[in-house]
Amino acid sequence: MSLRDHLIAAATRLIAERGTAGLTVRDIARAADVAVGVLYNHFADKEELLALALHEHVRAVERRIGKPATDGSLAENLHAFVTHALAVHAAFLPAFAGLVGQPEVFARFEALPNPMADGRGLHAALAEYLRTEQDRGRVAADTDLDAVATLVIGACHELVLPRLYRGTTTPVEVPPGYVESLVKTVLNGITPR
Repeated sequence: MSLRDHLIAAATRLIAERGTAGLTVRDIARAADVAVGVLYNHFADKEELLALALHEHVRAVERRIGKPATDGSLAENLHAFVTHALAVHAAFLPAFAGLVGQPEVFARFEALPNPMADGRGLHAALAEYLRTEQDRGRVAADTDLDAVATLVIGACHELVLPRLYRGTTTPVEVPPGYVESLVKTVLNGITPR
């Protein structure tokens, strides 16, 4: 492992353990067992290192949680996707809470390839999956698949993000029936039959 990778790994560990709030270059150097100045030999600034460590943190969360199954019925697969998306959001979004006011880290993070779903991101992965179901005839031909993906990912954000802005650190609890209701609404729509 290169020294650069070692520094990213040390920052990633700290982010996983305690998030980004108050994380300093000195903390990262101490965790990596190097002098503070060494970090600046390998990164333009703290923001670059944090963006790379956050990227790796998100990837590690996805590796740990795994990918949703897509070998069941449309309803089962959507249920698996929503459950998966909620789990990964709940696991990695708290690390971003300490960065609310640090847009430069977000900009650097956004410039990196998407760390989720093999570089596609959850939104695109869901839209692609729905496209395959549409081709199989299990999703209506006139369905706006990007809109469905936005609704589903937005529903995941809705449960996690407000807690972060309030500083709540307790684990996210998915209300009973939340996933089932979301899947049912996506599958049935909102107009009367």
